[in-house]
Amino acid sequence: MNIGRYFIRKPVSQIQSECEKSELKRSLGALNLISLGIGCIIGAGIFVMTGQAAAQYAGPAIMLSFVLAGLACAFAGLCYAELASTLPVSGSAYTYAYASLGEVFAWIMGWLLLLEYGLAASTVAVGWSGYVVSFLREFGVMFPLEWANPMGMKITVAESVRAFYESHGYTMITEMVNNNPVNYLADQSGALVLGALNLPAIFGIAMVTVLLVIGISESAKVNNIIVIVKLSVVILLIVVGAFYVDTANWHPFIPDNQGGDTYGYQGILKAAGVIFFAYVGFEAVSTAAQEAKNPQRDMPIGILGSLLVCTILYMALSAVLTGIIPYYKLNVPDPMALAVDSIGLKWLSFLIKIGAIAGLSSVMLVLVYGQTRVFYMMSKDGLLPSAFSTLHQKFKTPYINTILIGVCVATAAGIVPLSQLGDLVSMGTLAAFAIVCFSVLYLRHTQPDIPRPFRAPGGPIIPVLGILFCGYLMYGIGWTVFVTLKLYFIGGVIIYLLYGQFASKLAKSQAK
Repeated sequence: MNIGRYFIRKPVSQIQSECEKSELKRSLGALNLISLGIGCIIGAGIFVMTGQAAAQYAGPAIMLSFVLAGLACAFAGLCYAELASTLPVSGSAYTYAYASLGEVFAWIMGWLLLLEYGLAASTVAVGWSGYVVSFLREFGVMFPLEWANPMGMKITVAESVRAFYESHGYTMITEMVNNNPVNYLADQSGALVLGALNLPAIFGIAMVTVLLVIGISESAKVNNIIVIVKLSVVILLIVVGAFYVDTANWHPFIPDNQGGDTYGYQGILKAAGVIFFAYVGFEAVSTAAQEAKNPQRDMPIGILGSLLVCTILYMALSAVLTGIIPYYKLNVPDPMALAVDSIGLKWLSFLIKIGAIAGLSSVMLVLVYGQTRVFYMMSKDGLLPSAFSTLHQKFKTPYINTILIGVCVATAAGIVPLSQLGDLVSMGTLAAFAIVCFSVLYLRHTQPDIPRPFRAPGGPIIPVLGILFCGYLMYGIGWTVFVTLKLYFIGGVIIYLLYGQFASKLAKSQAK
């Protein structure tokens, strides 16, 4: 058995040649790429996960969690910018690993990216569903909550909307969770109402899938409009909400540890890992390299520009959110809507919900788009069936690939709880980012002379810090999630051994 066969590397010159011959339409400029990144980053982190991470793990110290996650993201972002300018192709981290570490690592990276993009899109769709239900409530429409939550899940209800659901025949059961009261939805007999299927989440992914089949040019135009809307709404909430902040809600800033990852310094670390997946937007920019007009110049601008803008907004909004309402009340799918409802500004509440729905729509769009482009490149390399790289005759998009991904993402969004999705996505994303940072070090050592239009500063310091920070946040997420990731990882290796290694075009060409 030739072990070295699993570590064959795709030559950088071949990757660059494939980029020049790409069939994909080059239509994205630097501003489109920044917009693409912002469209993905600003969404799940602000609109969904901030509230849940604050309520369950960090309390008001969620602001420190964003600092930790932001630092890890900055180091990884600089490494991505270097690789994206050197290897401007759609495969993103998958292609980077293929050029530096070898085929088996490339497959593992592609498999991890399915978590990073596919399950992240499912996670965002669950949050999108929460805001849609909240928006309908503005017009007195009650969407049955059992059909907006995954199967078997207990449904939490904010005190501010208790009267609304009681007027529609429900009751509430209040339980103490981490020494704080939580309302659960119940029927007239007092039995808990459990989730059955998240239908709005499935519908949201279906709409995104259709749009991506039509074409990325059209999708980018829609995304630009959405980004403007949600940026305006987020900034409006920061400015207006600052006048309603009660600093008493920030005390204690770091709540006493309740055991395990609940509050205290361990909770801050856990929250940093949980919210990290919201930063995958800057990495999604790199998947658009083959559709960028000038990738060598525009990819670093898109990655670092979107990262900088979003990190600043994350910090400001998390401070306002935990200042408006006590942190332990934010464990709901729509924490921003809850916070605004609590201050009684109906007009702002209406705008926030529109912005959240639009914002999360753009996140779903970019994440599903990123996943389809990774599978497109894997198919072109023979590691996945050719159907994944078959382009539509009219739209010039990988339509079969897009539809299959859409179905898988919608299924996960409909049946898996938000917290389980988020933890697994964060763990997979951090592992992928660590491999990217290592790829930078490896390529610098083995191929120091290839052109690098952008180079991460500080010699080996930035990649090494990226690896260390990603590893630290993985440790914070917890061993249970790591075991689940390990099982997922083993499943991916088995698929590669049964199919990928035999279908690999690079291996076949080298054998000839």
